Amino acid sequence: MSVPKSSKLVSAALLGLAAMLILWVSATFVGALNQANWQISELARQYMLATGMMKPLHTLVDYYTHIKGVEYLICVAFFVAFPIFFKYVNEEKKRVPVKR
Repeated sequence: MSVPKSSKLVSAALLGLAAMLILWVSATFVGALNQANWQISELARQYMLATGMMKPLHTLVDYYTHIKGVEYLICVAFFVAFPIFFKYVNEEKKRVPVKR
């Protein structure tokens, strides 16, 4: 069974578009790394500052508030995960009879 010519043409066009997109993303990433002095961590920091995921902490109170928020998130995760883990650990084991 042969594939129609139009289907091959659409596949080739999509493949070409994907290749151009990958080339553009790669060039943009390399340019951004060059601007960040080839440091991935600095590039990630600049990205997070630009998108608002991270705010510069100027005072000790800002830093303490941020750490306190992270601490609360860790506590909530523990309070959710511990009962589930406890129930799993204390689950009654079922015995499977062995045929001899």
